[in-house]
Amino acid sequence: MTADHLGQLFDAFNRHDIDGVMRFFSDDCVFNAVGGAEACGTRFEGPDAIASAFSGVWKTMPDAHWAHHGHFVHGDRAVSEWTFTGTNADGSRIEAEGCDLFTLAGDRIVRKQAFRKNRPLLAVDA
Repeated sequence: MTADHLGQLFDAFNRHDIDGVMRFFSDDCVFNAVGGAEACGTRFEGPDAIASAFSGVWKTMPDAHWAHHGHFVHGDRAVSEWTFTGTNADGSRIEAEGCDLFTLAGDRIVRKQAFRKNRPLLAVDA
């Protein structure tokens, strides 16, 4: 896995291309989301659960976008930094910086941990 591969992953996220996203994940992958009741956020295990979680974000926020993404890989660990934007159904918006910490096995992601600034929602445009 290279930084270029992670760039391709985020390009697929921005196209809302679930097949393009999931080709980077292993069969035994784990995704820890930015929020949830557990210390790790909400944990999703396996490709089907993870694909459903990602697709759910796109359904909830059809304009979900990860801008200014940058990436580096060192051995079996990688980091991506980005700015997430998206609009909720009520018109309120999220704009916050975040990052993903990845654990890799060869050319696949085995764990993705997502972190995002805890910023208040932006007001609905009048």
